[in-house]
Amino acid sequence: MRPSGRTFNEMRPVTLTPGFSKHAEGSCLVKFGDTHVLCTASWDESTPPWLRGGGKGWVTAEYGMLPRSTNERMRREAKKGQSGRTQEIQRLIGRALRAVIDMKKLGERQILIDCDVIQADGGTRTASITGAYVALKQCLQWGEQQGLITASPLIDSVAAISCGLYQGAPIMDLDYAEDSKAQTDANFVITGKGGLVEIQATAEETAFSEEQFNALLSLAKQACGELRILQETALPT
Repeated sequence: MRPSGRTFNEMRPVTLTPGFSKHAEGSCLVKFGDTHVLCTASWDESTPPWLRGGGKGWVTAEYGMLPRSTNERMRREAKKGQSGRTQEIQRLIGRALRAVIDMKKLGERQILIDCDVIQADGGTRTASITGAYVALKQCLQWGEQQGLITASPLIDSVAAISCGLYQGAPIMDLDYAEDSKAQTDANFVITGKGGLVEIQATAEETAFSEEQFNALLSLAKQACGELRILQETALPT
C-alpha cells in the first residue's frame, strides 16, 4: 500500500495554470499534489555570444527552491552559491525543452526559463519540466502575436515523471514519503511523440532488473501521455 493510498499507476492530482505571472511572456503554475512550481518564460532578443551570427536561437533554464519550500528553512543559494543538484536540474530542464524546438526557426534570440519551487514534496524536477513546456509554448505564442516570429518553432511537446520501486513494486509519480524510501528512483523525460529525451535511474539499495526497468518505463510512458493531454488542455494551439 502506498502512503498516499494511490494505485501503483496513479499520479497525484496535477494542475497546470498558464498565464499565472502577470509580467512574463509565458508562465505556468504547475502542481503535482503538494509539489508546486512557478515556471516562467522570458523573451530575449539576444543570444549567447558563442551563438551569434549562426542563425540559431537558444533555450536555457534556471531552477531554484524557495527557503521554506521544504520542512526546514534552507539558505538562499544567492548567498551560498548553487549546489551541484541545482546545476544538474536546471541543465536537465534546458535539455528537455531544447529537444522539442527548432532553433533555426526561433532565430537569433533566446527564451529564458525560470523554475522556482514554492513547495516541495518530491518530483520537483519533473514537475518543472512539465510546467516549463507550457510556459515556453505560451511565450512562443506571444512571439507570434507580436510578429517577432512567423510560426511556432515547436516540433513536439515534452513532459517528465518520476517512477520507482517502492516496497519492491513499480509505482508512478513518487512523493517525498515514497522517494525517500524507494529501492529505485527513476526520472523519465518523454516527448509527445514518444521520444526519450533523458532517463535518470538509480538503484538506492540492490540493483534492479531489466524487467523492473521496463515496468518503470511503461508507467512513465502512460504518465507522460496523460500529462501531454493536460498540457494541450491548459494551453491549446
